[in-house]
Amino acid sequence: MRSTGFRRTLIALSTFSLALTACGGSDDGSAGGKTRITVNCMPPKSAKVDRRFFEEDIASFEKQNPDIDVVAHDAFPCQDPKTFDAKLAGGQMENVFYTYFTDAGHVVDINQAADLTPYIKELKSYSTLQKQLRDIYTVDGKIYGIPRTGYSMGLIYNRKLFERAGLDPDQPPATWEEVRADAKRIAKLGGGTVGYADYSAQNQGGWHFTAELYSQGGDVVSADGKKATIDTPEARAVLRNLHDMRWVDDSMGSKQLLVINDAQQLMGSGKLGMYLAAPDNIPILVKEKGGNYKDLAIAPMPGGKGTLIGGDGYMFQKKDTPAQIRAGLKWLDHMFLTPGEGFLGDYVRAKKRHAPVGLPEPRLFTGAADAKDQQVKKANANVPVGNYQTFLDGNHKLRMKIEPPHAQQIYSVLDGAVSAVLTKKDADVDQLLKEASGKIDSILARG
Repeated sequence: MRSTGFRRTLIALSTFSLALTACGGSDDGSAGGKTRITVNCMPPKSAKVDRRFFEEDIASFEKQNPDIDVVAHDAFPCQDPKTFDAKLAGGQMENVFYTYFTDAGHVVDINQAADLTPYIKELKSYSTLQKQLRDIYTVDGKIYGIPRTGYSMGLIYNRKLFERAGLDPDQPPATWEEVRADAKRIAKLGGGTVGYADYSAQNQGGWHFTAELYSQGGDVVSADGKKATIDTPEARAVLRNLHDMRWVDDSMGSKQLLVINDAQQLMGSGKLGMYLAAPDNIPILVKEKGGNYKDLAIAPMPGGKGTLIGGDGYMFQKKDTPAQIRAGLKWLDHMFLTPGEGFLGDYVRAKKRHAPVGLPEPRLFTGAADAKDQQVKKANANVPVGNYQTFLDGNHKLRMKIEPPHAQQIYSVLDGAVSAVLTKKDADVDQLLKEASGKIDSILARG
C-alpha cells in the first residue's frame, strides 16, 4: 500500500491519456539526434511548488546533457493498479516508469522489465542506497529497478492532547499495552476526543493489520509465500487489542469503518490522540487538515519487533534501447539520488519556497551519503525536528518488512476481520482469523 504524501501519490492532469498516446515509451528513443526518454509521475500544474521543482530539475538535467530529451507525463495515481498491467502489455508504459515496491517481482514475472544489471555501474549513486531497498528490485541476482523513496510506519500523536491528559509527550508509548493505556486517558478528555483511531475499510484495515502484526513479530504469509500465517497468537493479540480498545475502554470512538482521510481529519482538528502512519502524513495534516507542526510528533512503531516499510522506485521498459537505459539512469541520479540535491533533496530550495524540510523520512541513503543528506536537511529544517527524534532513534532498529505478495487481495480479506472486531462486540477473533487464513491460502494458491 502506498503512503499518502504528495511525492508518493501525485495528482494527475486529465490530459494524461492523450499525452500518453502521443508520447508513449515504445519508440526507438531517437529524436533529432538526441536520445529521447519518457518518464512519469510528474506533479500536476495545481501543485505549483512541486511542479516547478520538477520542471526546473528536468531543465537543468537537459542543459547538462544536451544529447538527452526528457518528456515527462503526469499520472493519477503515479501508478494506477487498474491500468498498470494493460499499459505494460500494450507497450504504452513510459521508458522509465514509477512502481511501488510490491510491483517489482510481478513486473519481472510477466517479462516486462529491462535488466539493468549490465548498466548499473553507470548509476553513480547505486552503492550509496540502502541495501534493503536495493534488494527489493533485485530478482535472482539481477537488477530491475532503482528505489526512489522509502518509508516506515510509526505512531503519529498529538503532543497537546498528551499534555492535557497528563502524559509526557517526550515519552510516547513504546508497547501496545502503553498505547491502550494512553488512548484511554486521552479519550476521557471528552468533547469527542478519540484516543486511538485505526482504518477498517477500502483495504486499509488489512494494511494496518499487517503493520500491527509485524510490530508483534508476526507475518501475514510464510517465507516461501505459499501459506497464510495469521492464525497465530500474534495475530490474535492484534485483533483482541483493537476489540478491547473499542468495546472495553471506549477509546476508539463509536464511528468505525474509517479510512485514512477520516483519521487525518480527526488528527488535524485536534480530536485524535494517535494513529499509525508514515512521516509524510505530517505536512498533509498541516497543509490540508488544519493541524500545527508544533503539536504533531511521530514515535517508533509500538511493539518493538518490526515495522512495515514501503515506498517506490523506477523500472525501465523492456523495449528500451541501451541508450535510453543509460539516459534514464543519468536522469534518476540527477532528479532523486544525489544527497542534498534534486527534486526530493534540494532542501535549500525547498526552504526558500516554504516547503517542509526536516521530516525524518524518506531516508534513502547510507554511510557518507546519508550523513551529507541529513546534514543539509538539518541545516535547512523549518519544522520542529525534535518532535521526530524518538522515531529517528528507534524505528531503524526494528525489523523492516515490505508488504506481502498479492497485498491488495490479502488486505481485502483482512479488512473483514478488522472491521468485524470494531463493529461487533461479540466478534469471534479465533473464527475470524481461521476464515481469513483459508481465504488467503486460496489467493496464494492461485499465484
